[in-house]
Amino acid sequence: MANGQWYPPEWPDRIRALADGTLTPVAPRRAATVLLLRDAPGGPAVHMLRRRASMAFAGGAYAYPGGGVDPRDDDREIGWAGPSHAWWADRLGVDENGAQAVVCAAVRETFEEAGVLLAGSGPDAVVGDTSGDDWEADRAALIAHELSFAEFLDRRGLVLRSDLLGAWTRWITPEFESRRYDTWFFVAALPEGQRTREPSGEADRTVWTRPGEAAAGYDRGELLMLPPTITTLRQLLPYGTAADVLAAAPERDMTPVLARARLQGDEIVLSWPGHEEFTKRVPAAPGGGAA
Repeated sequence: MANGQWYPPEWPDRIRALADGTLTPVAPRRAATVLLLRDAPGGPAVHMLRRRASMAFAGGAYAYPGGGVDPRDDDREIGWAGPSHAWWADRLGVDENGAQAVVCAAVRETFEEAGVLLAGSGPDAVVGDTSGDDWEADRAALIAHELSFAEFLDRRGLVLRSDLLGAWTRWITPEFESRRYDTWFFVAALPEGQRTREPSGEADRTVWTRPGEAAAGYDRGELLMLPPTITTLRQLLPYGTAADVLAAAPERDMTPVLARARLQGDEIVLSWPGHEEFTKRVPAAPGGGAA
């Protein structure tokens, strides 16, 4: 394997079906993921987790903490600090309720999957150590959907610190996939006093790694990653500190990246506009393999 691109074996058949009109795309589910950063010698390190091989979507692939939006976060009143809902709606390209839900998903999933909480008692505060048993109980309740994020913050007297997040990019799962996500990628720095903890049930390994090292592992075929993961890793390479990354976030283009499949002669060409390295050619007739 020349690199660590993750392509499911069913993709060629589904691409052919989409191209000939026999596959109806499913609606993508809203999701958020966070590139959690901390400063290290040689530049910022990013927190990554490896999805369990048994997972139906991207099993064995390295990713960032993240997951789907909880519909309960669309219109519930929630403790909030930082840019307004209207500001986030404009930045993310959604309505104000949707902006709240996406930002909540980013903060909630970071807590669920990494044990790191971007919240505080007020607009200028961030919680410290969140590794106690009571925090773990709340984390488990959130993962089990027994507790909404709004309820969790309210019970603890906390506000979500949306100003600690930077919107970085947005990718939508290709139309031929059976599980589709409209995912907003955010960046955030690890708050002082907090530390990442053991992964949740969806991951079997976590690691802090410099983006260049992880990208090199991908290029050698040692680390599996989806296109948006390796792309965002490489986008971090020019920055010397986590603060530099956060400072660059407001200028990032949030136009969604969506893979396209088209017929070209006797092949179906799969491409991600602006990301030519992921171009894939699939024979239009079954049985020919993929390049």
